[in-house]
Amino acid sequence: MKALINNFLRGMLLIFPVTITIYIVYALVRWTNETLNTLIFEPFNIDIPGLGIITVFFGVSLLGFILTRAFIRPLVNYFESFVTRLPLVKIIYTSIKELTEAFVGEKKKFNQPVLIELNDSGLQRLGFITDDDLSDFELKDMVAVYCPHSYNFSGNLFIINSNKIKPIDISSSEIMKYVISAGVTDLNN
Repeated sequence: MKALINNFLRGMLLIFPVTITIYIVYALVRWTNETLNTLIFEPFNIDIPGLGIITVFFGVSLLGFILTRAFIRPLVNYFESFVTRLPLVKIIYTSIKELTEAFVGEKKKFNQPVLIELNDSGLQRLGFITDDDLSDFELKDMVAVYCPHSYNFSGNLFIINSNKIKPIDISSSEIMKYVISAGVTDLNN
């Protein structure tokens, strides 16, 4: 009986994460596709599975192509200038834009993984240097380190003395995966 229960638990360890991942991806794709099909193609009485996602993919790619052209850049700059003058909108827009650029833009911020020492007891934490020049805050020899939380899309920003950090020679994506998984992901895979 004990062997049967152990085999069942091993099977659950395999099936549960795969099933949940497949379900979440399926539900997200289905919801996105249905929403986009309703918004874009319902007036034309067109119902082709996947057309909404394909349309958005190509639409965003086309928009990215257009926005990188020199003759459009002044319009984009004017729009951003206008948006950043609106009190509440400015905070939301700039925060989301900078967070997006931190992951995929030219100004990638999560590319310097480090180990930080939090106190004298030896407690350490993995993070990413997001700003190594805090002179605007009159903080000499200090750096900003973002430490993501495990199993979450949040984290903490620590301002820490630069001699309390140790650079890590592992790719940023591997460190992020390791932290998000609460250290259960094998760095060699």
